Amino acid sequence: MHPGHHQVSNFGATILDPLGLRLSAEEKRFFRDADPFGFILFARNIESADQIRALCADLRDAVGREAPITIDQEGGRVQRLRPPLGTEWLPPLDHSQAAGEDAAEAMYLRYRIIADELRAVGVDSNCAPLVDVATPDTHPFLQNRCYGFDAGTVAKLGRAVADGLLDGGVLPVVKHIPGHGRAVADSHLDLPVVSAPRDDLIRSDFAPFRALNDLPMGMTAHLVYDRIDTRPATLSPVMMDLIRDEIGFDGLIMTDDISMKALSGDLADLSRDAIAAGCDVVLHCNGSLDEKRKVAEASGLLSDAGQVRAERAILARHDPTEVDILALRAKLDALLNGRGHG
Repeated sequence: MHPGHHQVSNFGATILDPLGLRLSAEEKRFFRDADPFGFILFARNIESADQIRALCADLRDAVGREAPITIDQEGGRVQRLRPPLGTEWLPPLDHSQAAGEDAAEAMYLRYRIIADELRAVGVDSNCAPLVDVATPDTHPFLQNRCYGFDAGTVAKLGRAVADGLLDGGVLPVVKHIPGHGRAVADSHLDLPVVSAPRDDLIRSDFAPFRALNDLPMGMTAHLVYDRIDTRPATLSPVMMDLIRDEIGFDGLIMTDDISMKALSGDLADLSRDAIAAGCDVVLHCNGSLDEKRKVAEASGLLSDAGQVRAERAILARHDPTEVDILALRAKLDALLNGRGHG
């Protein structure tokens, strides 16, 4: 241990989800022992504002620290908080297209409001911005979750999303690194294979991630880029090196959900392979407590480099800037209704 460094072991190299609305005694014991870096919530964990706050408090109590608690609150199809807990949003692509030349400001306002809604229930991280570059053939599960069809637009709007979240005290998780937009299969169900040449990928799909390589956290893509490697990026040392070296991303990298059907094999083996490839943290969702135990055991503790990235990510979480949320909503409505100028 370096002098002055806290004398505790590294966090567990996992992000895990609770089973229901409150933690059982068994879950509390498990989380205390596994000490995951953070947690993620799903619709089954959400009933009311008071209940979510209590669940977040229980999760943090279990690990004895202000662990990050993340969620998927993109807006559109992928949003866990719905009215009255959160605003009902258009899909991101529809929203950015409706805002036209004001898209960056509109996306900033949208995610600053989302951050306010998340913080109100104890959640302080969001799995956004999604900076996959859409194509006309992008699978429908992803296409309208994207921000645009060219790397420059996507990078600009991704930065606006990240800034809105950070200003609202919420840690962004940029996804799906190094780029999911060319996938014509749904990685929840199948393993997509992208055969584009490396140079094309670097120029387009990978470019928004390079532009946002200073963000605190990123999430991998369960995709094979078969001109670069035959393994899915999450399990590929070659792709993870590319993410670190060519894209230059030095934030904490979590896997996409290790239990998705895109990856085949035993959860423990997949977890070990992801860590060996260079992921810092294994994200495991929607499994039984026994499956969580297997993943936690196989993932082990964060590497020393991973622990540094984890601590740096936590330090990026600031108190929200003071704003008038109603005024931001009015401004956003004006932009979307074409009254942003004059």
